[in-house]
Amino acid sequence: MSDPQNKIDELAGTEQPFVQHLVELRDRLIKAFIAVGVATAVLAIYPGPGELYDMLAAPLVAHLPKGATLIATSVISPFLVPLKIMLMTGFLIALPVVLWQVWSFVAPGLYAHEKKLVLPLVVSSTLLFFVGVAFCYFFVFGQVFKFIQGFAPKSITAAPDIEAYLSFVLSMFLAFGLTFEVPIVVIVLARMGIVSVEKLKEYRGYFVVLAFVIAAIVTPPDVVSQLALAIPMILLYEVGIWAAQLFIKHTQAPPDKTDTTDTTNS
Repeated sequence: MSDPQNKIDELAGTEQPFVQHLVELRDRLIKAFIAVGVATAVLAIYPGPGELYDMLAAPLVAHLPKGATLIATSVISPFLVPLKIMLMTGFLIALPVVLWQVWSFVAPGLYAHEKKLVLPLVVSSTLLFFVGVAFCYFFVFGQVFKFIQGFAPKSITAAPDIEAYLSFVLSMFLAFGLTFEVPIVVIVLARMGIVSVEKLKEYRGYFVVLAFVIAAIVTPPDVVSQLALAIPMILLYEVGIWAAQLFIKHTQAPPDKTDTTDTTNS
């Protein structure tokens, strides 16, 4: 006789009681908060919140008229704004640890082919976000502030408020960080079957228009920042289409086959 062997579920034995899941989630959150706290504490010692703000303000200060400085219109702004920047920087430094805790929590509930999908996306999306923020800080800010100060009348002395500058910086960082996530969005849409790669190629023209519309909405009304956001977005869309084809090829679920073992009775 021959008896079919049922395929073993990859998740067999990984079920946990609900309370145990909550305990593990609590532990993961505590570790993530500790990582953020440690990173923030180190930044408080060196270089310090004031120096962090000076670093953040450097692209703007470099293009202000000689003798001009940033101002604080609120009594507590000189304390709160550097503190917010320190906390934000601490979170960004600890972000890999935070994402690792998230991954460690959800990974046991995923199949092998799903792990091949999620982990590379988590790592690449984090790196791309950091690249987008760095691109904004080191390239876009300098060009934008140079353009704005060159356009301003000579009779105007710029003295930006530090809270307004922080809000501007955070919105720009978020815009460029998310812009550099375009390949990840394209890969996920194609991998989940929501949009085929062929359709994504057909939508190129529409995406070009969408990129310039988004750039016009989220960036200052100057051509430099709008082009600096729209052009990378379009290029990253093409990168996403190319990467989606490779990703789909290497992260397909294994075929659902039933193994059989034939035995011969003598």
